[in-house]
Amino acid sequence: MELKYLLLLLFSTAVLGQTELALKEDCEVCIKTLERFAKTLHGVTRDDYKMIETEFKKFCNTQKNKERKFCYYLGGLKESTRNILSELSKPLSRLLPADKICEKLNKIDAQICDLRYEKQLDLKNVDLQKLKIKDLKQILYNWEDRCHGCLEKTDFIRRIEELIPSIAHEEL
Repeated sequence: MELKYLLLLLFSTAVLGQTELALKEDCEVCIKTLERFAKTLHGVTRDDYKMIETEFKKFCNTQKNKERKFCYYLGGLKESTRNILSELSKPLSRLLPADKICEKLNKIDAQICDLRYEKQLDLKNVDLQKLKIKDLKQILYNWEDRCHGCLEKTDFIRRIEELIPSIAHEEL
């Protein structure tokens, strides 16, 4: 009988550990964005949830791509249709870790954890000819560049190959 309880305890611990790991992978945009935002908070701002909401709105105005969409879902942007910032600011003022806050936010709005970063391409080893034009455009967008006048796939590839040395230099 005791062996059954011990096995049940071990199994439930393993399942809970896997659930926590899965949440970190599933909510990567939420967790990373909240961790970056939390690092910007100092002193009195960290303790007052209203000030946290104000700072989060300022933070959101500088965000792009997935982080901006995350801000939109929470109500951190002017154009947001929903406002659940208190579900972020109150736990953050109580120093709750980002993954726990994201877990609570996910229960309110599942879209929050549906956001995922695109997989980073290793441009040294990837064959640009095999990528779709959409992916080539996304590479340029991520580099904050546009290929004006590009109509064909070869135009986009040529522009990316022109920028690779400068982008590689910036990453170092």
